[in-house]
Amino acid sequence: MSVYPISPVTLREIRTYPLASRKSKVRVRDFAKPPVANASISKFLDSLPAILAGSDFRDLAAALQRAKRHRKAVLWGLGGHVIKVGLGPILADLMRRGFVSGIAMNGAALVHDFEIALSGGTSEDVDASLKTGEFGMATETGLFLNQISVTATFHGIGYGEAAGKFLAGRKLEGENAAASVLLNAYQQRIPVTVHLAIGADIPHMHPMADGAALGASTHHDFRLFCAMVAQMDGGGAYLNWGSAVMLPEIFLKAVAIARNRGTALDKITTANFDFIQHYRPLQNVVRRPTAAAASAKGAPTARGFAITGHHELLMPLLATALVSGWPKKSRGGK
Repeated sequence: MSVYPISPVTLREIRTYPLASRKSKVRVRDFAKPPVANASISKFLDSLPAILAGSDFRDLAAALQRAKRHRKAVLWGLGGHVIKVGLGPILADLMRRGFVSGIAMNGAALVHDFEIALSGGTSEDVDASLKTGEFGMATETGLFLNQISVTATFHGIGYGEAAGKFLAGRKLEGENAAASVLLNAYQQRIPVTVHLAIGADIPHMHPMADGAALGASTHHDFRLFCAMVAQMDGGGAYLNWGSAVMLPEIFLKAVAIARNRGTALDKITTANFDFIQHYRPLQNVVRRPTAAAASAKGAPTARGFAITGHHELLMPLLATALVSGWPKKSRGGK
């Protein structure tokens, strides 16, 4: 006999209900389909489970298809890792197909893309070069990127546009040129904005570094990005790829400026792609900008997505879906 003053409850009077009457969040019709040999990419994508990220991926692709169809801005934010894992040619192709209205880069993305265009290689061995004092001291990277910021300020244009113009004026290897986001965007008149934290990138260590020019050219790009974000209103999208701090903060401020100036930014879609979901992208890209938008009936008119995985797998997959016109039946409207 127990010495405790309390006894266990009895379960005989617990109420139950038929399983069939319950609303279940997972149904067999949403399950993955087994692979078929030599299936088309659309068939493969259709075979993905319509559950969690599988459903989000479909809905996001549908939103991007709608944005393109209705000529709403589709903006891409790029961290440095996105460039150095070799995704420049994918982005260049998406530009030509109309899925890129504008691009925002952090300083690392600028450096990597510029070096790829200039020499066909990037990403030095930091551990080895830091010991010898040579880290970040490549002559051309520091010299040219600092000259470009001065030129941008002199001509009253942004850092991203000036970098693209510089590359367009040089004789580059064809393979290198085809891989450069800066160059391809400039050639197609797609705005590229560069957002710096002075002292965070290797050109800032060089003798040519001009803080005033760097600040003026990147502030020009911030204001340009604010104008680009305002064009998302009514169905546009912002995709943040691999920037954990800089671009999510920039995007949130651009959203605030757009709404302060009277643009509702209604019916927008946002997404964060990364192999780790960080605090700022989740708050400043996925949740906060989309939380304020709701219809009169309370239904959300904006959505944010968090897709976790490697850029070198996810971006080609998304690009292939978009190029294939997938999904054929877009959810949430025509």
